[in-house]
Amino acid sequence: MEGAKKQVFTIQVEDGKPGKDGRPAVGPVFRNILAKDGFPPLDPDMRTSWDVFRTAAGKYPDNRMLGWRPFKDGVPGPYLWKSYKEVYEEVLQIGSALQQLGVQPGSRVGIYGSNCPQWVVAMQACNGYSIICVPLYDTLGAGAVDYIIDHAEIDVVFIQDKKIKEILSPNCTSATRLKALVAFTSANNEQIKDAEQIGMKVYSWNDFLKMGKDKPVQPRPPQPNDTCTIMYTSGTSGQPKGVMLSHESHGMYVKGVDLFMDQFEDKMSTEDVFLSFLPLAHILDRMIEEYFFHKGASVGYYHGDLNALRDDLMELKPTLLVGVPRVYEKIYEGILKALADLRPLRRVIFNALYNRKLASMKAGYTQKTASPFADMLAFRKVKARLGGRLRLLISGGAPLSTEIEEFMRVTSCAYFIQGYGLTETLGPSTVGYPDDMSLVGTAGVAATFTELRLEEVPEMGYDPLGVPSRGEILIRGSTVFTGYYKNPELTNEVMVDGWFHTGDIGEMTPDGILKVIDRKKNIFKLSQGEYVAVEYLEKVYVFPPIIEDIWVYGDSYKSMLVAVVNPHEENTMKWAGSNGYKGSFSEICKSEGLKEHVLKELAAAAQKNKLRGFEYIQGVVLDPVPFDIERDLVTATMKKRRNYMLKYYQPEIDKVYKALEGQRAANKAK
Repeated sequence: MEGAKKQVFTIQVEDGKPGKDGRPAVGPVFRNILAKDGFPPLDPDMRTSWDVFRTAAGKYPDNRMLGWRPFKDGVPGPYLWKSYKEVYEEVLQIGSALQQLGVQPGSRVGIYGSNCPQWVVAMQACNGYSIICVPLYDTLGAGAVDYIIDHAEIDVVFIQDKKIKEILSPNCTSATRLKALVAFTSANNEQIKDAEQIGMKVYSWNDFLKMGKDKPVQPRPPQPNDTCTIMYTSGTSGQPKGVMLSHESHGMYVKGVDLFMDQFEDKMSTEDVFLSFLPLAHILDRMIEEYFFHKGASVGYYHGDLNALRDDLMELKPTLLVGVPRVYEKIYEGILKALADLRPLRRVIFNALYNRKLASMKAGYTQKTASPFADMLAFRKVKARLGGRLRLLISGGAPLSTEIEEFMRVTSCAYFIQGYGLTETLGPSTVGYPDDMSLVGTAGVAATFTELRLEEVPEMGYDPLGVPSRGEILIRGSTVFTGYYKNPELTNEVMVDGWFHTGDIGEMTPDGILKVIDRKKNIFKLSQGEYVAVEYLEKVYVFPPIIEDIWVYGDSYKSMLVAVVNPHEENTMKWAGSNGYKGSFSEICKSEGLKEHVLKELAAAAQKNKLRGFEYIQGVVLDPVPFDIERDLVTATMKKRRNYMLKYYQPEIDKVYKALEGQRAANKAK
């Protein structure tokens, strides 16, 4: 991780081209400097996802591979571990049992449940016997699970015990096509009987292992071009899309990370430990784990409660943490709260040490050498809150604010980087470099097996040949998906001349550093003709302490923006106590006084960030219940489902607009 600073991260391999004959203009093509002479070849033992695991099991048989926390009296205990050899043996047993069920190469098998060792064993069994693994999001509703089982024509589902009832629900009509369910532990007698009535067999985990152990079958290894997984994206609208990813692309990803990490003196080792809590059905966690397996390192799973994640951090003491921006926002808020409780003098000292270390890092010092004194005196306490052993933190899934990234780089006593990617690109397509402060607030540069360029979006005024260079982010390379399952029309829509059109809007520096600034579909026009980049505004408006989360909305027939705000409960109750309001949190959220206060805080944030007049929020709806999956307001990765939000909040939004129009009419009449 730590090493000589690199000033040149990319190489330009093609020039930009102006628009011609109805085709949009495109910017220059950038590639990582590691691939300046073309994409590096794959190693013979890394040509498929199965190769990666099989080779690691042979190389590191006794290393700890998968860890979990068993419960006793409802309380999670210390981590227990399975070695690479133990996992490999279970994989062969599960794969052999699948053969007895008649599951052939190319068949689809589902995995439905929270991250755990059984999840990975089932996945690797699919890999070893050329079966296509189809993850089901643990947080998807029964409707989406029903759709995926039918659409992917799944034969068998490995399933967390508490999810069995959802498959057996009358709402899951596609369950009748399943041959079997294999429980992560076991099913109850009633569930076994219900399954038998629709012709489905239910196996306990141990019984299924015994089936395979009694009648072993040799692996049926896949070919590089075979489909490894169909990963359904949760989608912000409509039904999920089945993203087909090849075995070779998995090998390319692992090789690319290897080459990237080899640049730094601080190497990854078999002693590294990863805390897995993002869904394994999500591409980011899946690919981080595959790289850890390649290195013979350890993966420990959280015990199932994200609100108690710190307990897992303290128990596992990981060296790598990977999270979406909301995870780091929560960490940041927790540290600020702890700072607020300090005596004034100690706060002054902390801030002075922070500014000193930040200045040193901006001057070119590494995070290790910038200020050991500050680390010892103040920031080691921040590191201790995160388990005490973290060496690298990665943020992905959405852009993280510059303020929080900078704060984490200074205070965590670890390397911190952002990346950018999608399910369709097998996760990270760009990556930041540790210890280079010029990359703070950006998504970094093209990953090892990736090429990037921007394409003109004329209706939005984005020009990749302008200054700054802006446009839709296009990605080409060896880790790009092979298509959407059973949907060639959509595949052809997003794949043009070998380039995947992401739908994201980016800004590119002349040396190929990318910043993601919005979603193409999340830009809308107000009635006065002004375009609004809504995700950027939400990042600005979420910072006041009174706000937990915010959804900004604009109507093309209206000239004003409104928002739905989730107030921060603790800070709201403090405000209420200081301003003479009494009642529950829900009751306080109904008060006009809180609405007025929130609007003032939003206006202050807009002024601080020099927003234009039409970007100011003019009216708000306060919802004390956070945006959640249960109401279909966010996806499993906490991305806002804007069309569902509009449908849910439409009556209240209409009232806000009506009140604003009434105020405007009254003002005109004066």
